[in-house]
Amino acid sequence: MIAATDPIAPVLSAYGWQAADCKVSSLGGGLINHTWQVDTGAGRFVLQRINHTVFTEPAVIDDNLRYLHEYVQATAPDYRLPFPVAATDGRTLVHIPEAGYYRVLPFVPDTHTIDVVSDAGLAYAAARQFAGFTKVLTGFDVTQLRPSIPHFHHLRLRFNQFEQACKQGNPDRIRESAELIRQLQGGYALVEQFDAFVRDPACRQRVMHHDTKISNVLFDSADQAVCVIDLDTVMPGYFFSDIGDMFRTYSCPVSEEESDFSKIMVRADICAAIETAYLEGMNDALTPTERTHLLYSGECLIYMQAIRFLTDFLNDDVYYGARYPGHNLVRAGNQAVLLEQFQAYRKSR
Repeated sequence: MIAATDPIAPVLSAYGWQAADCKVSSLGGGLINHTWQVDTGAGRFVLQRINHTVFTEPAVIDDNLRYLHEYVQATAPDYRLPFPVAATDGRTLVHIPEAGYYRVLPFVPDTHTIDVVSDAGLAYAAARQFAGFTKVLTGFDVTQLRPSIPHFHHLRLRFNQFEQACKQGNPDRIRESAELIRQLQGGYALVEQFDAFVRDPACRQRVMHHDTKISNVLFDSADQAVCVIDLDTVMPGYFFSDIGDMFRTYSCPVSEEESDFSKIMVRADICAAIETAYLEGMNDALTPTERTHLLYSGECLIYMQAIRFLTDFLNDDVYYGARYPGHNLVRAGNQAVLLEQFQAYRKSR
């Protein structure tokens, strides 16, 4: 039980719950927000503390989700999304001075998350969920939303940051990674493609999730996808962000943390499942130009992550941090190999 002096006790009180009557336990292994399961007399809920170091304006997230909730209620009331629950005063974001920003979400019973894509069926199910998410919101006025992380998937900006780090970063690390720097600088054509894509009026901004790892989908006991979760990065973007990150995080049997690069490969059946599911889910919402960029989206997101890891390594690990010396160099090399593998897959199509 939670004591009245516990930092989350005033949050529980804001929802009309007595801390002493609540059972609170840590939930999930997310790296950004702290999440708890809360059992109350009114039922079971999910409580989150928003990491306002990463999300510097939590109110932006709250506003975005309120607008989307209103739209979904009006246009697709049966579509399932875990929007924040209102406190007793109507707020869906509770600020406790010196403790942080909190919100409560509905608990979706009889569901679980999956961390690794083990087969094409899971990839297909997740991709359909993310496609369905954007499709349901196709009619939403995306200009109502503000970025929760500005320029999150802006490849031109990330490349410029990479170039600056190559000139002004740690000199020893620049020398150590010289070969990988040259390799990734050789991918500049992908940046030029990005520039052309975002200038093309046929490539419209949409409501995108921006964090489509499979653990952001809830599955039932039969491993059927139930709904998308973790909506903090929902903001205006281009379609390649979501499908591209699925190619990046689903196609390889090992993660970006793998240091044995011989294990890095692209599974063609997983990629085909993602592509099929996304096309089916988005259907006529995609323009012909967007359809021609489906596989480019994978290259774009993999390349972007590679240069982001290497940029952080050159800047002494100030963004991602490092659990061991050279950690971000390993991550960058991992993604560079994955990019080569994905480009080979694309050429084989």
